Amino acid sequence: MKHIKTILASIALVITSLIAPASAFADTQGFTMSPMQQKIVINPGDSFTSSVKISNPGLNDKNVSYTITVEPFYVDNDYKTIFTEDGMSYNQIVKWITVDSPLTGTLTPNESTEIHYTINVPSDAPAGGQYAAIVATASANDPNTSMSIQERQAIAHTIFAEITGKTIRQGEILDASVPSFLTSGDIIGSSTIRNTGNVHGNATYTMQISSVFGGGIVYSNVDDPEIRTIVPDRTLTNEITWNGTPPIGLFNVTYTAQFEGVTKEVSKLVIICPVYLIILIIVAVAALIIWLIFRISHSPKRQMR
Repeated sequence: MKHIKTILASIALVITSLIAPASAFADTQGFTMSPMQQKIVINPGDSFTSSVKISNPGLNDKNVSYTITVEPFYVDNDYKTIFTEDGMSYNQIVKWITVDSPLTGTLTPNESTEIHYTINVPSDAPAGGQYAAIVATASANDPNTSMSIQERQAIAHTIFAEITGKTIRQGEILDASVPSFLTSGDIIGSSTIRNTGNVHGNATYTMQISSVFGGGIVYSNVDDPEIRTIVPDRTLTNEITWNGTPPIGLFNVTYTAQFEGVTKEVSKLVIICPVYLIILIIVAVAALIIWLIFRISHSPKRQMR
């Protein structure tokens, strides 16, 4: 049990995003995995066979021993990856997966191997999303590897399976916002979306910004929208940030979130005014008021009365 908890803790560090294109440990770990994700649609009673390649890139010029396991995965209400029995109705696929390759092995530097697996879906499988991970864990006690127990690392190939049948694709956009006024920092558009269906779906996010004083569009990801996968019964808050937002300016901002046919758009005029400029304006206005009072109190007509 202790060993399993250690593995799961390692996995949680690896999968920081359900759609991560590459390993978070690619620069330091003893092995890599490709692809990192598999999305499939499969009928009840059918089988699906695929494979994942694990490699020892030779970064440490050492052999790497590994162990292959099949684990459930889901997310909690904060959208952090979990590997517990929460959401177990969406993890039945773990029982349907058979690894057709040896569960342990050793890779020499620059060596790769294919891990083959088969998914046998029962004929009475419920329609909707099913989620699992093929996990490769580096063995910390291998005398040929430079990893210590503290450096034990795991990497996961996540499986997003859709079982056909009466699937429900629906969701709601709970909130979408863009700030109206900033004294510092970047312009950020954000939204919160809940998947109320029984299968995972992709949310799409775009933001376009143009300067009020001309110059046209200064930021846009409309041609390359940000996409996030949202699993059933979960809520995801996502942000788009214009990195390098100037410290001062007026901008027209349009932020759009879309999920399962629902769209929410927010358009705002955003004012960016640093604190020092606000202070200068206050001081200038105060000085002008004092000057006007002084002028009025010392005007010739007032003195003649």
